[in-house]
Amino acid sequence: MRLILLALLALLALFIAGNSVMAAGLEKVRITSLAKDRSHINGYLLRPAGTDPFPAVVALHGCSGLWRSKGGALSSRHADWGNRLRKAGYVVLFPDSFGSRGQKSLCKIKKRPVKHSHRVGDIRGAADWLAAQPFVDGGKLALLGWSNGASSLLRSLAPDKAPATTDYKTAIGFYPGCRTLVQKTSWRPRIKLFILMGADDDWTPPEPCNQLASRWGARIVLYKGAYHGFDAPDSRLRVLKGRAYSTRGDGIVYIGTNPRARRAAINEVMAHLKSVFASVQ
Repeated sequence: MRLILLALLALLALFIAGNSVMAAGLEKVRITSLAKDRSHINGYLLRPAGTDPFPAVVALHGCSGLWRSKGGALSSRHADWGNRLRKAGYVVLFPDSFGSRGQKSLCKIKKRPVKHSHRVGDIRGAADWLAAQPFVDGGKLALLGWSNGASSLLRSLAPDKAPATTDYKTAIGFYPGCRTLVQKTSWRPRIKLFILMGADDDWTPPEPCNQLASRWGARIVLYKGAYHGFDAPDSRLRVLKGRAYSTRGDGIVYIGTNPRARRAAINEVMAHLKSVFASVQ
């Protein structure tokens, strides 16, 4: 009897999780990654109302993954940005790089089983998948990433990492880690890059990204008084412990919403996308 009850509870949990995804208007799709493992990863799609084809944004989750820890729904940051972009007329695709490979949060792990190279392959595969969809304008694709996703985004901009069939027009990175890339002095991104960071970020420090932006001619905006995760909706400022790659090396970082920086960043991103796509013939 106990085993039957446990099985029923497990089925109920799966049902609730599935309904949470569907309630958000998400469509589950399968994407062939161009990473060496050639994984078939899950992607989650939001479509706008109106007449297609639409421009599209590939949105890359951070080290905590795509989902809330409970309930099977997108994390608040991803849901907020996804719905905002959809309402503005963009298709939004969230590649689930971690969940598709059996992983959840990797924020406390230095030797991560899902590496930037895996995610670069996912980014390339996502562009090719979108370009094949009749409801997407394959000439108007953009990348948007946060933290680990933004760090992978930077690596995907290498000249030899372009997708097979079409390329992104711009890449927008929120608080990426730039300490490794700043050592590669001869490399430049192949497309327009825009970086947004908190000036007080003590998890992914802004100074290496400042150096990269200066070297590459990329645009960077630093928000005073803002920390990691400043663009999340209603996330109280708090201290996290045990995080990998913290600036001080003690695993302690600050994270949370900065309302003024969040509002400014939303306006900057939406204006940037509009400008970039308006210039595409």
